[in-house]
Amino acid sequence: MGNRREFLTATAAGLAAAAAPARAAEEQTAAPRSTPAGAPPFGMPRDMVLLNMRRGDGYALGVKTKDGVLDVAAAGRALGMPVPADMDDLLQNGRGPALRALIDAVEAAPDGRFVLAESGIAYAPVVTRPEKIIMMGFNYRHHAEETGTPIPKDPPLFNKYNNALNHHGGTIALPTQAAREFDYETELVMVFGRECRNVSEADALDYLAGYCTGNDFSARDLQTLTSQFMIGKTSDGFAPLGPYLVTADRVKDPNNLKLKTLVNGQVRQDWSTNDMIFNCRQLISFASKVMTIRPGDIFYTGTPQGVIFGEKIPRKDRAWLKPGDEVVSELEGLGALRFRLV
Repeated sequence: MGNRREFLTATAAGLAAAAAPARAAEEQTAAPRSTPAGAPPFGMPRDMVLLNMRRGDGYALGVKTKDGVLDVAAAGRALGMPVPADMDDLLQNGRGPALRALIDAVEAAPDGRFVLAESGIAYAPVVTRPEKIIMMGFNYRHHAEETGTPIPKDPPLFNKYNNALNHHGGTIALPTQAAREFDYETELVMVFGRECRNVSEADALDYLAGYCTGNDFSARDLQTLTSQFMIGKTSDGFAPLGPYLVTADRVKDPNNLKLKTLVNGQVRQDWSTNDMIFNCRQLISFASKVMTIRPGDIFYTGTPQGVIFGEKIPRKDRAWLKPGDEVVSELEGLGALRFRLV
């Protein structure tokens, strides 16, 4: 947190920026003020499919290519180039231009030593150190209807915490000592690449680094125990996220994506993000008037109908999720997120 504040303070204090190559200038969309002379430009990643990898000593950044996954750290070491250590470093410190420079260098002189087979990747959550995980409740008309919830007049936001973050191929240890009504919620997740405060709907999507697939896993009996959702939403591992971060420029319309959930191979949700009550622009603009959203923060945008919680049978008779179940969440163009329950 301290490093991020120091960087942003230095950025705001700078009076002049070093001249940058044309390619890097295209990346420099994030900093509203000039970058200190001699410092790399602050910018978001563009035209990339990214993943965060787990390593024995922490996390590392990967770039999905037609040949496999580019190991950013290995390539940076071999070429003597500065590179972001992981996804959080990339986003929170605006190191998109440095990553772009590395990719250009690798593409100019391909080297198979830097490319990993994706089948052998140990995935991490797409981000691991967000300041905020913002959640949206009842954002699809049919989902509100199936649960008997009035259509909200304003976005009902809540939160999760970093302990809930989980990854593609991960597991959720169900807290059966506290709950029994476990449910899925596949959601489009927005990932921020610029500091965002009091933004207009027209400009809102310009603050996003990209999008990914998420699941707002829930314990419904805890969620409905009081008027607050939080205890039903933020148990360990209840926020799977991944496998990829697809940069924002690659997603032409986030409110026109197909969405699907499968449980043990059976389709449970099959809908589109065009049914949102509050679209992505509206959500960002609304939340930015309440709080400052920072690079690396994430925003789950709600789930459509088809959840167990919406079934029209007594709750005691519903087939809630249980240990051994496998859940797959899919978003068009963003990849399929898979996890198991134990």
